[in-house]
Amino acid sequence: MRTLVLIGTGGYIGSILRYLLSSYVQQLSKGLQFPFGTLAVNVVGCVLIGCLAELADQRSLISDETRGFLIVGILGGFTTFSAFGNETMNLLRSGEPWLAFGNILGHITLV
Repeated sequence: MRTLVLIGTGGYIGSILRYLLSSYVQQLSKGLQFPFGTLAVNVVGCVLIGCLAELADQRSLISDETRGFLIVGILGGFTTFSAFGNETMNLLRSGEPWLAFGNILGHITLV
């Protein structure tokens, strides 16, 4: 039960952090339709997941509970595949196939 509470609390924190970072990055790219905010969140999140997984798996520096809280909870709530898919479809619907393709290419390449 403790692990579930840690993961849930982490997910809550990660979702808030995702909203804040995504909004900030998107605000920096004013006037551009490209979803830079979601791309930034997913790149940062995947890099952090990789680094923390290395510390947990190879170096045993992170306990299972801490791993659940940080990787599954915070970073699982932080990264978002569903927003990526939704924004790509929105770009296609709004007649921006090149931006949609760029979004897909950016996520495949950077994430």
